[in-house]
Amino acid sequence: MLDALLAMQRQSWEQGVASQAALDLGRDDLAHLMAESAVARQAPDGRLGGPDDNAVNGAACGEAVVRAGFTDAARRQLDFLLGAAPRTTDGTICHVLGSSQVWADTVYMVVPFLALSGELDEAVRQVHGHRRHLCRDGLYSAISPVRPAHWGGGNGWVVAGIARAVRLAPALLETDLPAHAREVLDACLPLRRPDGLFHDVLDDPATFRESNAAQMFAYAALTGATDGWLPPEYATLGHDLLAAATAEVDNHGLVQNACGTPTFDHPGTSPEAQAFHLLATVAATPPPPHP
Repeated sequence: MLDALLAMQRQSWEQGVASQAALDLGRDDLAHLMAESAVARQAPDGRLGGPDDNAVNGAACGEAVVRAGFTDAARRQLDFLLGAAPRTTDGTICHVLGSSQVWADTVYMVVPFLALSGELDEAVRQVHGHRRHLCRDGLYSAISPVRPAHWGGGNGWVVAGIARAVRLAPALLETDLPAHAREVLDACLPLRRPDGLFHDVLDDPATFRESNAAQMFAYAALTGATDGWLPPEYATLGHDLLAAATAEVDNHGLVQNACGTPTFDHPGTSPEAQAFHLLATVAATPPPPHP
């Protein structure tokens, strides 16, 4: 599974989530190398992973960059988010340079890094802003204003991003972020297919069956149960979600029938699906007993 991930070409956010999987696996050596590559490609304005038309994706590399000790690079990335990143009139960070689009994905890309950097008020502010722009009745639209569909991956980015942020900054337990993550999970879970997976658009059975959303929800459910902001029964649910996704892993260690790279409009494989299988698997492993 890890070998398959490492063999894949990766864009900036894919490098970020891959490095997080390496960290959770205890492979700090790999995470350091991934962070070093993200720093080598850092844009002049501070965005990690290379210049492109995207405002936020490189921040997913921020956790590994901090852990690897690249302090100046991490500060430049943080300064970009706090100062130069495009925003809507209410302060919500926009996903794409030169655009007012708000994407659900951004919650995962920026909120954990903000939390790790001690910017807790801004982390909460960004979740609240994305909720205002995208969330109705617990389900997130993918992109405001151009894609109102309740994309499974987008909802997965939100709950996984909150779960990781709370793990990195436990003070966030005192905010409404954990309750909101539970709200989103509880809105998504009734839309599971009989095989335990989801449709690519959660409430549109005409879209393809998709495996990565289940992994993202599993990661959030298992992490939340371990960290105490979800009841213990969510751990059982997380194991079940992960098992459904594991049935899609082929003999090369590739998670099949994920929302597929590079266009994410068809069933296929992706670095983020590989990484989330690893993240969820680690989250499903009981911690060692205290000596």
